[in-house]
Amino acid sequence: MTLKSIELFAGAGGLAMGVSLAGFKSQGVVEWDRWACDTVRQNQGRGHPLVADWPLYEGDVRHWMESVDVQSLEGLDLVAGGPPCQPFSMGGKHQANLDARDMFPAAVSIVRELRPRAFLFENVKGLTRSSFSTYFSYIQLQLEFPEVSKRVDESWPDHQARLQQHKTSQKNSGSGLSYRLFVHLVNAANYGVAQKRERVFMVGFRSDVDAYWSFPAETHSLDALLYDQYVDGSYWDRHQVPSRQRAPLPEKYAALIAGMKGLGILPTKAAWRTVRDALVGLPEPKADGSGIAINHRLQTGAKVYPGHTGSPLDLPAKTLKAGGHGVPGGENMLVRPDGSVRYFSIRESARLQAFPDTYELHGAWGEAMRQLGNAVPVTLGQQMASSVATQLLVADQRALSTSGLLQAVQA
Repeated sequence: MTLKSIELFAGAGGLAMGVSLAGFKSQGVVEWDRWACDTVRQNQGRGHPLVADWPLYEGDVRHWMESVDVQSLEGLDLVAGGPPCQPFSMGGKHQANLDARDMFPAAVSIVRELRPRAFLFENVKGLTRSSFSTYFSYIQLQLEFPEVSKRVDESWPDHQARLQQHKTSQKNSGSGLSYRLFVHLVNAANYGVAQKRERVFMVGFRSDVDAYWSFPAETHSLDALLYDQYVDGSYWDRHQVPSRQRAPLPEKYAALIAGMKGLGILPTKAAWRTVRDALVGLPEPKADGSGIAINHRLQTGAKVYPGHTGSPLDLPAKTLKAGGHGVPGGENMLVRPDGSVRYFSIRESARLQAFPDTYELHGAWGEAMRQLGNAVPVTLGQQMASSVATQLLVADQRALSTSGLLQAVQA
């Protein structure tokens, strides 16, 4: 059985590629940004297998429905996407619903129209801040009950109150379009991405889908990385790092390492992947961009100053940023073992976001970094979407079994 999906706010395609790798066939990929669409088109032109057959729509997601045959999307399995995060970003203006870039209403509208069996939305950690708590609750209520739409001239607090009343009322039991919602703050490093990237995932299953789902178990940990580095030393040996170049044990972890050694504790998960892990096989980037990898050109001008310190080589990278006025925290900068710094190349940043080496980013360094900074790590998207796909297929099998049993009883 082929599972069908659409991807909204697709950007350069990180989440959409993850969804494709999870076994979904895309029925539509929607993105308004020309540069990001050029990236997808460029890779389609090169025959990249993950994006070659994507039906790409360049334009406002709020107008996409006007251009498609809704009937052709009946039986849709998944709506996925990352509504623009700037309204909730730690580095943004923090305007939430007052920000014109808040696209959650558009996402809810498409869920209401297409009635997918499941949805998968992602956003920044800032959405969970206490100052946004009321609006975040409102978003969740809309996703749970998308048919209870906002009336003309109704304020969002009034709509929220009506949604809450609907939720607590017995009238909604078993009737209308509703979803069982799961919300969780995820650190990408705990799922094997070489980046400490915290994001909120919102996953919903339509109430009539017999699915029993929970967020995928974390597979990687900091404890395991510290064990590999400072207990058995396998991390340094694997990378052939001489003793004089090995990062010293941070004082805050000294007691933990002593306990591991003293008690013989073995980690139960894989080690966090580091920047060094992610960049294996990539030579230092050159100013002329020559070498074995695409998008691997040296970007000059990196400097260290207070609050702008970059990402150490032997830890997961800091969260890559897509700041419109640069990257004030130095997140897009590598710190070498000798303390010198340089910017990550586009290719290195793509690896930190788990993009395939064969996927080319369109545009100059700043533009490509904006696309990558806004993206979902491909492998993280794949893991989340795969868990949804598994439950949808199990639900289908359960429904077939039930149907077969009923037919046998009736016979």
